[in-house]
Amino acid sequence: MPQGRRELLLPHSKVRRAILAPMSTAESGVFQPSGKPYRFIILAFTSIITLGSYFAYDSVGAIETTLIQVFHTDRAAIGTMYTMYSVAAVFAVGAGGYLIDRAGVRMASMVFSGLVVAGAALVAWAPSLPILYAGRVIFGAGSESLIVAQSAIAARWFTGKELALSFGITLTGARLGTLFSFNTEELFASRYGWRPALWIAAGLCVASLICNWIYTLMDKHAEPILNLPKAGGGDKITWSEVGKFRPSYWYAVGICVSFYSAIFPFTALATDFFHDKWGMSMASGEGLGFFAGVFYNFTHMFSTAQGVTSIIIAASMILAPFAGNLVDRIGRRATLMVVGSLLMIPAHLLLGLTHISPVLSMIVLGAAFVLVPACIWPSVPLIVDARVVGTAFGLMTAIQNLGLSVFPIANGALRDATHGYTASQVMFAALGFLGLIFSILLLRADHREGGSLERAK
Repeated sequence: MPQGRRELLLPHSKVRRAILAPMSTAESGVFQPSGKPYRFIILAFTSIITLGSYFAYDSVGAIETTLIQVFHTDRAAIGTMYTMYSVAAVFAVGAGGYLIDRAGVRMASMVFSGLVVAGAALVAWAPSLPILYAGRVIFGAGSESLIVAQSAIAARWFTGKELALSFGITLTGARLGTLFSFNTEELFASRYGWRPALWIAAGLCVASLICNWIYTLMDKHAEPILNLPKAGGGDKITWSEVGKFRPSYWYAVGICVSFYSAIFPFTALATDFFHDKWGMSMASGEGLGFFAGVFYNFTHMFSTAQGVTSIIIAASMILAPFAGNLVDRIGRRATLMVVGSLLMIPAHLLLGLTHISPVLSMIVLGAAFVLVPACIWPSVPLIVDARVVGTAFGLMTAIQNLGLSVFPIANGALRDATHGYTASQVMFAALGFLGLIFSILLLRADHREGGSLERAK
């Protein structure tokens, strides 16, 4: 989903050492807050609180062809649905951080989950495009802030090496939502109708809200026992500090904007692309029941339009935790960002200029989508002072969403104007080239600033 669909945040609050201290036998029960099982049950529910929003984020892209027909519109309108989300996210990230600070992570996360449900429900009910756009705005305001809250929850309950594990697990849970969206929504729409397909997305947002509510009960129970510290907002922006950031930070922001703008706006309309250019099936497993059709889609990921689109997401979901661990051990963050940005250029050009199977290009893009996020977000605390990490993350996320508000519309408009896909893919390749320039500049700046990005931890 999007990011702000950020792959990693770092903590701004610490769990008391008592949580991680050795426990007596009497304290080791599942319902003892000081026990490890309790924390990992918390993590399980925390991982699911964004699953519904990730599913709903790409649900409109998964059934784009149907929505174009129903609303008698064009691909630019589908891009606008993503743009409305990102515009809301630009303004919501900072406000979300302040709300978490003032109201606490429990109440704030429930507010955000409520906005996600309301927005997804409005999208599913919408009788017209303007109302659907309004639903995406509400949805985007809640979804991006919910990601901030999820990060604050992980930082509240985990520290040290377990923190990296917790972020890897929450990312996997979120990416499951995206993976299932691309591989089930068109199938559901073809069998039961497009509106029930969108209501399924809203229903999963309700399920995520319920998981969030269970987390709040468990956290409320544990707080007086463990004397938990208040969770910080994480992404709250302090504007007075922005002018003090070094050039390396701004190069990292440039990489972030160009990289994600070449990934998410592309996947938003990719199923239609693969269907039109390569004739891949939009709803596979014809003649099978719904669940058999879902199983068919997953086992034929390399031959269906939705499946090929989800290759990038599947790679990220499976490999991101391992990539993060690898980067911690070997360093070379700036170098790996150069490699990741470089990979995007031929991948997009092959998709736009040739009829070679898109599977190879999508695997290459998947590799880039593993490498760059695993490097860029953990790099931020290494190139800014610790006291302004929250500001650095918040500003990067806001600027990132500015890019994500422009390129979905540009992608749809180019496809409608040219009646083809070459221009869009050249645009995405150009973004990859821009990211490559920023990566090289970051590598040089890091060398001048002491090489912290290239060193292993």
